[in-house]
Amino acid sequence: MSDEQLVAMLVERARSEGPQLTGQGGLLQQLTKRVLESALEGEITDHLGYERHDAVGRGSGNSRNGSRAKTVLTDVGPVEVKVPRDTAGSFEPQIVKKRQRRLTGIDEMVLSLSAKGLTHGEISAHLAEVYGAEVSKQTVSTITDQVMEGMAEWQNRPLDRVYPVLFVDAINVKIRDGKVANRPIYVVMAVTVDGTRDILGIWAGDGGEGAKYWLHVFTELKNRGLDDVLMLVCDGLKGLPEAVETVWPRTIVQTCVVHLLRNSFRYAARQDWDKVAGALKPVYTAPSEDAATERFLEFQESWGRKYPAIVKLWSDAWAEFVPFLAFDIEIRKVICSTNAIESVNARIRRSVRARGHFPNEAAALKCIYMALMSLDPTGKGRKRWTMRWKAPLNAFQIAFEGRLTPSNN
Repeated sequence: MSDEQLVAMLVERARSEGPQLTGQGGLLQQLTKRVLESALEGEITDHLGYERHDAVGRGSGNSRNGSRAKTVLTDVGPVEVKVPRDTAGSFEPQIVKKRQRRLTGIDEMVLSLSAKGLTHGEISAHLAEVYGAEVSKQTVSTITDQVMEGMAEWQNRPLDRVYPVLFVDAINVKIRDGKVANRPIYVVMAVTVDGTRDILGIWAGDGGEGAKYWLHVFTELKNRGLDDVLMLVCDGLKGLPEAVETVWPRTIVQTCVVHLLRNSFRYAARQDWDKVAGALKPVYTAPSEDAATERFLEFQESWGRKYPAIVKLWSDAWAEFVPFLAFDIEIRKVICSTNAIESVNARIRRSVRARGHFPNEAAALKCIYMALMSLDPTGKGRKRWTMRWKAPLNAFQIAFEGRLTPSNN
């Protein structure tokens, strides 16, 4: 029976018995079986050099030697195929290789589901429910472990010589190391000279995020080719300004204004939040550093006695808060906060929240890496991001003349 006749027969059967497409005995499963077996038959014909029952094969020294049944897991469920053999045992099938039990589509599906935050048990249950495929949690773990090699290569890839802005932020993840505890996972995201987003790497902190820790991270970035950063935006992380100055002396460190405001509300009563926010707004929207100082003194006069902790918070962060006030409004809008990295953090949080906690640091980093690699699958977000950065990059070009040019990429 020809392939066309077989397809017609299967379609007619589906019409008469009900259009069961997937699952055991489904139309797609039968078609997949036929396609795989036809491909395998073509492979052994190419290997032997003659068609089945062809007289040319007589006395050739090698011939067909029946077949063996093998079940492989595919996108449409488990499919049993007959793999042809030769008498010499030299036939090496490629479409379904020896000892291969899964076609690549299944691996890609598992990685996609894992990147979206499903646990290994949920992925196993999903494949069993939808495709009738029995895939153990251990097999799912083995498939996801394949990304580790790619992760190591990604984490050590060469970087551009200069980036206009680096955003540094952290996500707390529960990791079991003797006991379950929160560990910070730091993400460094850059804006390139072309206005695109580039995640430079992820690092698992140990709680000691002082100057020594950040010096290690930034030295690693410099060793990968990053010689200059115009501005670095962060959430007032301890020891970070000192480390930046050591590695990139000309880089301006900017504290995230949004985080500064949020931290201020921790020290204020709920009924005063709107009033405190209104009193602080003239400070971070001031036209210059001098004007901001005047507005802050007015805030201190009005609220300093009731909320001295807020005054101390802003005073301690003042040196890293004021740099953006010296720049054009286009630059201010993109460097006054870490909002540019918040969408990335939200995607990471969705992935790690479903896991509860991770058995070790490597498992946490693997999960976050897969989440980062699945960002913006359609590319629409990338286009919006690039368009949003056109005006700021022009302003950067003027403000940092000589340090930011396309040739530096």
